[in-house]
Amino acid sequence: MAETRLNGVIRALESGKPAFATFSPATPDAAIALHGTKYDGVVFETEHNVWDGTNVRHGLQYLLNRAEIAKGGLAPKITPIVRIPPNGAEMNQHFSKQALDMGAFGIVWPHVSTVEQAYNAVSACRYPTMKENPLHEPFGQRGDGPHGAVRYWGLSQQEYYERADVWPLNPKGEIFVILMIEDLEGLQNLDEMLKKVKGIGAILIGEGDLSQELGYARQYEHPVVLDHMRKIVETAKANNVVVGHPHVDAKNVERVLNEGYRFLMPAPERTFNGLNKGLELAGR
Repeated sequence: MAETRLNGVIRALESGKPAFATFSPATPDAAIALHGTKYDGVVFETEHNVWDGTNVRHGLQYLLNRAEIAKGGLAPKITPIVRIPPNGAEMNQHFSKQALDMGAFGIVWPHVSTVEQAYNAVSACRYPTMKENPLHEPFGQRGDGPHGAVRYWGLSQQEYYERADVWPLNPKGEIFVILMIEDLEGLQNLDEMLKKVKGIGAILIGEGDLSQELGYARQYEHPVVLDHMRKIVETAKANNVVVGHPHVDAKNVERVLNEGYRFLMPAPERTFNGLNKGLELAGR
């Protein structure tokens, strides 16, 4: 592309490499702590944390680094994406609209289980277009008010409109739509979703909720859980859609990569080596 790719997650995937991101609270301290890490993106978590638009805005701003901007980088080094509160069945668009209008580069939609819900998720992240537009579908529902996003992306308003579309449906798009498959209904409908709804950037497996439904709560390495996750991976790969794993660590990362996951979410590892050694030496 002639233009510089702003979305670091998309940039990694376009290069043929897996992308790495992590969940984080949308707070200034959490955003600052990510500086110096090698993540491609961060997913600000507002599904189980409280949705607070002010906190999301603060998280976005504290990802910015003046030194990086001075070197000519418009976008933050770590791309901000937001996981919004509503489940797919709730058909809520206003959370995604607000996050995108603040400047987020993507939305994670929890608990998407049907074609209708998948269509709504992608549609909510797009502006409407005329039927003559070859990229008309899914028809956009996003309302027009991106003033904060225009400023955050460092573009003119018209430049923003040209690039504020979903990838990979629009190759110039910078918005990454992630659908979470977290239940058996979603697994059963996944192939139809991916065939009928274009513009899905990635499928992220919610093995926490999936394992609950299967009767093996949070037993992520249980053969039954792994078998159902494998089916999701195979379906996504058959439809040439990126599939993500939200619980990656040093123990499973090799297996996860070998199984074909391309959006990996390792948690930042907090070590207490000094504390533990001190307690040991102090006889505690």
